[in-house]
Parts: sequence; C-alpha cells; structure tokens
Amino acid sequence: MEFTFVNVGYGEAMVLSCPDSARPDGRFCMVIDGGSGEESEYLPEYPGRIRLLDALQRLGCRHIDVMVSTHIHEDHVCGLLPAASFFRVGELWQALPVGLAEALPPLPEIEADDPSRRKFYAALRDWQRLTQMVTEGGGRVEQLKGGDVRRPAEGLSIRVLLPGEEAERQLAGKMTELYAAREPDAFLERLTALDVHMNNYSLILSVRYEDTVMLLPGDTNASGYGDIDRKLLKADLFKVGHHGQRDGADQELLRMIQPQVTVCCASSGRRYGSADPGLLRMIKESGSKVYFSDSPPVPDGMEVPPVHSFLRIRIGKDKRIEALYI
Repeated sequence: MEFTFVNVGYGEAMVLSCPDSARPDGRFCMVIDGGSGEESEYLPEYPGRIRLLDALQRLGCRHIDVMVSTHIHEDHVCGLLPAASFFRVGELWQALPVGLAEALPPLPEIEADDPSRRKFYAALRDWQRLTQMVTEGGGRVEQLKGGDVRRPAEGLSIRVLLPGEEAERQLAGKMTELYAAREPDAFLERLTALDVHMNNYSLILSVRYEDTVMLLPGDTNASGYGDIDRKLLKADLFKVGHHGQRDGADQELLRMIQPQVTVCCASSGRRYGSADPGLLRMIKESGSKVYFSDSPPVPDGMEVPPVHSFLRIRIGKDKRIEALYI
C-alpha cells in the first residue's frame, strides 16, 4: 500500500492506494481531505506545494473510489471540490447526515469581516457544493459514526472511532441553527462558535492494511478523544492532530498510540503555531520517527525535511514502514 501525504501547505490531503482486484485497473484509491482552495497557499515562493487535483494527476490516479471529508474547515474540504469535478467519486464519507446539505437553505449573502470567518464560510459553501457534485455524478454520500467498520478494498479495513451518534446529532443541530440565522449578527456569532468547535467533530479513523495500523484523527486535539477504547488507539503510524499545534497530542496520548512513525501536516511557515517545537521534541523523545507534509523548521537534533511535494509512505505485509520525500 502507498499512503501519500500531499504538500498542500497549511492543510491536509492524503491519498491511499492499494491493490484491489475488484477495480478495473486493479487498484483502489481513497482521498482523505483536500487541502485549501485558496490561490495564496500555492504561490511560487512556496516551492513543493501542490494542489490536490494536480497531485492526483501526477500520482497517476484514474478514479476516486472513496473520498473522505473529515470535517468542514477550509484547509481540509475546499481542495476536494476541484478533484470531484475532474474525477468521478464513488463514495463520499462524512460525519454529517446524508441529505443534510440538500436540506439546508443557501448560506446568507454576508461579507465575513475577518479571515477566519471568511475561510469557514467558504468551507461550508464548498461542502454543500461537494455533496451535490458527488451525487449528480452518480456517487453516493455516506455518514460514518463511531463504531462503524468499512472494508472498501482487499486487505484494507477502516474503523471509525469518533464522533459518536450523540456528537453527530449535536453537530447537525448546530449546522441547522447556523443556516437558519438570517440576521447578520446572529449568523456571524453562530458561525464563529461552530468554527471554534469544529475540530473536535473530526472523523477519527483507524486504518488497517494487512497488519499495519494508521491513526488519522483529522484536526482532533489531545482532549478530543473522549471515551475511545484505549486499545483501539494503538497504531504504527500516527498523523498528529491539529497540524502539530501544541494541543495536538500529549504524553499520555503518545503512550497509548506508541507509533513507530508520526506525520505532522504543518506549513513551512509554521502558521498558527503548527509544528510546535515542544510537541515535536515530545514525539521524538517517545521514540517515534517524525516526518512532515511540508518543510517547517524543526528543533535541533531532528532531521530537516527537504523541499518536497509528497511524503510517500509504503507499507508492506511485514509491518515495515518506508517513508520517502518526493
């Protein structure tokens, strides 16, 4: 199996590809999040960064069998839209109820007054467009919730750890309340409140290929793992939450996961305090090897990542994990 972290700057986009005889070309392809849709994220002064659609074409992908939207934030969902307009998407997995996007009224025409609100507004808009695009293209939207297990390809199983049904009901209720607000001040107030809490509504996925396990928590921070059975957190590879900001993990969480390899999806400029030096040192001291989707500065004693467009993780049947910057 090849698991590729795409350098989308501040954001996340991952492509999983593995053999599957049920597919026309013999390979299964899953995309998890899509990075930002903003032009400013991919300017020439940021060498190595690449949009998800361009990355999929360079990787030789011919189809997207499963697309996963872990949560609705601009740096995760907006880059999915161009990919879904180019490739037919078989299934779109999300934490929200099927049909919610169509049931909600259009977003009110409001000028967001700061970058955070503007980005979240764009994410909500593109999420609605994405669900429409997938269904109009003949794909289907599916809601995942804690406890679900999917086996979309040979040797591959995906267990959903969170959010549970109650959290998903809360999220759907907050989305409905937000869209129902037509008065500008009330809408913006609810927009900010939901934006603040959206990270810990992320899908947390435990992905197993053969005997190797990868833990992918979206933007969940260390306090957001709730009452997950701690045995289910153990993983060989850990994509640290919240772009490696200081709250992305703590020592207790790292002891439960015990990862051989940790991947941090932080921007080269360490925006918003991503790739926190203290957290990176904590991960290194836990015995885990750290890799990056982009090229942020790292603490002394850590390997400096080269400029690259892809971090490719190869996983074999012997649990050996090979990582290569491309």
